[in-house]
Amino acid sequence: MTITIAPFDAADPAAVDEAYRIGVAAHDADVPDFPPFCRQRLDGMLRHPMPGTVTLWALAWLDGVPAGLLALDLPQLDNTENATVELIVHPDHRRRGVGRALHEHCVRLLREQGRKRVVGMAVSALPGGPPRPTAGAAFAAATGAQPALAEVRRRLDPTTVDQTALDELLAGARARAVGYRTVRWRGRIPEEYVADIAYLDGRLSTDAPMGDLTWEAEKVDAERIRGTERALAARGRRQYHVAARHEASGRLVAWTLLDVGPSADWHAFQQITIVDPDHRGHRLGLLTKIENLRHLLAQEPAVRAIDTFNAASNAHMITINEQLGFRPVDGWTDWQFTL
Repeated sequence: MTITIAPFDAADPAAVDEAYRIGVAAHDADVPDFPPFCRQRLDGMLRHPMPGTVTLWALAWLDGVPAGLLALDLPQLDNTENATVELIVHPDHRRRGVGRALHEHCVRLLREQGRKRVVGMAVSALPGGPPRPTAGAAFAAATGAQPALAEVRRRLDPTTVDQTALDELLAGARARAVGYRTVRWRGRIPEEYVADIAYLDGRLSTDAPMGDLTWEAEKVDAERIRGTERALAARGRRQYHVAARHEASGRLVAWTLLDVGPSADWHAFQQITIVDPDHRGHRLGLLTKIENLRHLLAQEPAVRAIDTFNAASNAHMITINEQLGFRPVDGWTDWQFTL
């Protein structure tokens, strides 16, 4: 049995095809309720990386057969001692050393790049939830990685939402949000809002619970926001935003984002929701999330599932999401490996 590791990039279409096939097989085996593994997303990641990120790609071959995939993200603008990784082994070739070979290749790359730690995620089943593979967590533990942050994925079926109850929640939130008004848009952030959105986006890595992860505050400015927009557009993401504007200052002080991918019009991700600490206590998170849910569904009526991830310790945001009807599906652990 021979395992070889070979780097590749967007200029190698045959390797990209193999990477896609590995991704599809692993996705269908491990998280079959997710939207399909998306070729446009993969191509976009290869050709249009996120701003301030260098991604190193590699394929593992088992006796000449493509068997595993590695994507190693190296931040360049901040967190320059850190990296994040996605390590995937084709279900037909697991427990044969492919994952270990990819991990060893990853560690060599980390040392070459002067990185001290790397973070990857693994799924797990929740009590009463759908079955999930245990191999990812077991593999992470076997490499010496430590569980650093526990997260839970929750899903909302918007067809089951009690609209009368939602109206009542919205009315209560608006009553507490005196002195604020909401604004909404689709796609590219209007120029007059981009600086405020950059500030809010930059707070995520400090305001959201980070558990035992070693992660610095990210440096986000208007240029980085525009680069992210271009990268997500290349992946085919359709984005829906609602923000709360503080009327006295004119600033956006809360923001939430939902997006839909090109491979499944029935599915959306609830992405960022953040409120400036100076403006908390006015139910701006709840207000913007309800309005954005309706904003999305008015333009994406096929959506039947919305997924969101929260740190298990983020009680405030979990309460808001469960008020809207989100319910737990599975667990996700951020594993941190330190060299």
